[in-house]
Amino acid sequence: MTRFGYTLMTEQSGPRELVRYAVAAEQAGFDFLVSSDHYSPWLAEQGHAPHAWTMLGAVAQATERIPFMTYVTCPTLRYHPAVVAQQAATLQILADGRFTLGLGSGESLNEHVVGAGWPGLDERQDRLEEAIGIIRDLFSGNTVSRHGHWYRVDAAKLWDVPREPVPIAVAVSGDRSVRRFADLADEMITTDPDADLVRAWHTARVAGSGAPTTRVTGQLPISWDTDRDKAIARAHEQFRWFAGGWDVNSNLPTPAAFAAATQFVRPQDVADTIACGPDLDAVVAAVRPYQDAGFTDLALVQIGDEQQDRFLAEAAGPLLAKLRAADGDS
Repeated sequence: MTRFGYTLMTEQSGPRELVRYAVAAEQAGFDFLVSSDHYSPWLAEQGHAPHAWTMLGAVAQATERIPFMTYVTCPTLRYHPAVVAQQAATLQILADGRFTLGLGSGESLNEHVVGAGWPGLDERQDRLEEAIGIIRDLFSGNTVSRHGHWYRVDAAKLWDVPREPVPIAVAVSGDRSVRRFADLADEMITTDPDADLVRAWHTARVAGSGAPTTRVTGQLPISWDTDRDKAIARAHEQFRWFAGGWDVNSNLPTPAAFAAATQFVRPQDVADTIACGPDLDAVVAAVRPYQDAGFTDLALVQIGDEQQDRFLAEAAGPLLAKLRAADGDS
């Protein structure tokens, strides 16, 4: 059975609101939470970018049972991997074992702010591979010193190590990243419902270490509203950046750049790719390709802050019932 999650979208809501939404999502019956980790919103209209790790510490204390994941953190430029390891270990203790560390190679939008430039894809993946090794070493509780190609770690030790190990999920986008990270991660994250990519991930894990199949997590934006026209307008205003695709989105540096790149995206273009309005069956239909591709977990993004409370109170329960019924019938 597919697990259905709720996205804490740091780009579109403030920190207090995000904690409240996390509690409401747990009460509504979502199976898990994911949180973005941004320094800037994609578009100025979204208007937010609180510190994800601070917010998630509050979520860990405010919720009781629901698992959650960073979706995703880049541990290579804005954060040193030794700092990510400490953050993740602390959060796992606060969460009583409910946290998964989702990692990726990042976007210029968030990473360029520290003035270290924005490297090409090969370097970004080299950095991510080295960072994962450092994080895993530190999770052991041992003192770690490493002089790698990209990072130095000098006698670092995590003094508070959680009883429950922190699983690591890694975002991949193609065969090369699958081959590179399948053996280094516990779980897979990807954006498109690509069955070949999912199969390649499982095959690479078995061929590498003989590891079993893992959870595969994706994400699906929706714009629920009782008024379909308002839902389309909101999705166009705040989520038209989604049309750019990974190659574009990972390299644009500012919200202004995203605004320029998406100036010709029409509301109808957004409505053609994102389920908008009150029709919950349209969301069920949009989920099906991910299930058919072998995703075990799918996090929904309700677009825009203004309808989050109403979505969680009115639509989330009936939507989850429909999704689970359709999943059981498949």
